[in-house]
Amino acid sequence: MEKELTAVITGGNKGIGADLAHTMLDAGYRVVSVARRAPEFSHERLSSVEADLLDDTAVSSAAAEIARRHDVTHFVQNAGLIWPNLIEDASAEDITGLAQLHLGSALTLLKAFLPSMKERRFGRVLFNGSRAALGAQTRTAYGASKAGMVGMARTWALELAPHGITVNVVAPGPIQTDNFWGIIPKGSEREAELAKRIPVGRLGAVEDVTNAFMFFADPKASFVTGQTLYVCGGASVGSMQL
Repeated sequence: MEKELTAVITGGNKGIGADLAHTMLDAGYRVVSVARRAPEFSHERLSSVEADLLDDTAVSSAAAEIARRHDVTHFVQNAGLIWPNLIEDASAEDITGLAQLHLGSALTLLKAFLPSMKERRFGRVLFNGSRAALGAQTRTAYGASKAGMVGMARTWALELAPHGITVNVVAPGPIQTDNFWGIIPKGSEREAELAKRIPVGRLGAVEDVTNAFMFFADPKASFVTGQTLYVCGGASVGSMQL
């Protein structure tokens, strides 16, 4: 496209979000990270808005600020928390919190960006989902909110298709990030055993997820919407206990 592409990435300060931010910057995008902390890297086309996505008032303020300063073309809802618990230890508050983080904040942010996307008749909305949406032990709140992403993305895809805006979900399996190592000790036997049980024989890297996001983000990918792409080494088609 002839106009500058501007991507808002929640959680763009670390992990998958940071890798995606680097890749988009290298591709010529302007990038805005929305997270509790600013990225630890800098670039002339990178800016940051600090906000706690668990707080809808803070999200609303961030959304208004970004929409005032930028014509957003790409919105990536990447930020996430797991909060693992067995049923006996899970709470309704877990579900409420992760629903706000993964779903509610996405709605608030997108509503602020839609006017410029619709005016341009172009937009890309991307979710960082999870293979856990298919079921995983200790993932009551996480699995529910990530499954909700799929339903919301499909709904948005239908509503926004006439405006040239696509909506898709990238659903990673086990990816080597701080979130993953917060549950599976780094370098442990458990990590090695898990890698063996994945059909391709290894854990995922952040680059694997970024590659999928960049496919959906491409302006040429205009005939793909409402889809969920599992980036999980085949774990979505077999049994795998985390």
